[in-house]
Amino acid sequence: MGALSSSSSFHKFFAIAFVVFAISGEIVAGYYKPGPWRYAHATFYGDETGSETMGGACGYGNLFNSGYGMATAALSTTLFKDGYGCGQCFQITCMKSPHCYYGNPSTVVTATNLCPPNWYQDSNNGGWCNPPRTHFDMAKPAFMKLANWKAGIIPVAYRRVPCKRVGGMKFQFQGNAYWLLVFVMNVGGVGDIKSMAVKGSRTNWINMSHNWGASYQAFSSLYGQSLSFRVTSYSTGETIYAWNVAPANWNTGMTYKSTANFR
Repeated sequence: MGALSSSSSFHKFFAIAFVVFAISGEIVAGYYKPGPWRYAHATFYGDETGSETMGGACGYGNLFNSGYGMATAALSTTLFKDGYGCGQCFQITCMKSPHCYYGNPSTVVTATNLCPPNWYQDSNNGGWCNPPRTHFDMAKPAFMKLANWKAGIIPVAYRRVPCKRVGGMKFQFQGNAYWLLVFVMNVGGVGDIKSMAVKGSRTNWINMSHNWGASYQAFSSLYGQSLSFRVTSYSTGETIYAWNVAPANWNTGMTYKSTANFR
């Protein structure tokens, strides 16, 4: 209900040992397993069109173009983790509410936004996203897969699950001649990113710093070079390489697709 518009114990996750294979110049990793079930609450924001969910604190912009659609949620601060929770996928099930649809259905959402604290309201009466609460402020169409929207708020069970994506990671470029800002989208498997590095065709690997949400930056002049990326997961520490993502004539405002992705 209070998600941002465009502009611990809970994360103990199961993962399997990863065996890495080089395929067509890319590195494809082993599968990420679902985590344990936990309990939280869920509300919704926006309307059935999902227009108010576009953009958001992760920086994905138009969520239809980014591949996320309306199966999304804003996370409370505890889950958002200063943006490192961006891109994570959660299976959410309606629990113990008369408003749940028959059979207590579940749905899978991607974290695309932050539900900020509201310290003017009690954490148990309106301040649903106040720390240390774990809370999901879902896009209304996603919420309506679980329960009648008139419920307003419902108790849920949730767990981390692998993100099922089509194709490789996407890299959207912003910045200028001396500052490259990259938004990473369509991340499969773990869905999240801890760190990145960029390599020009005439440079060594350059570590990128976390800017905000799902964006990383490098203060280097990389024009005129084809670019490759090294991406490390926040949850598992696994690293994969996306080689020659952008051609030497790349430009800001463009989105470039790779064939590499987590699974």
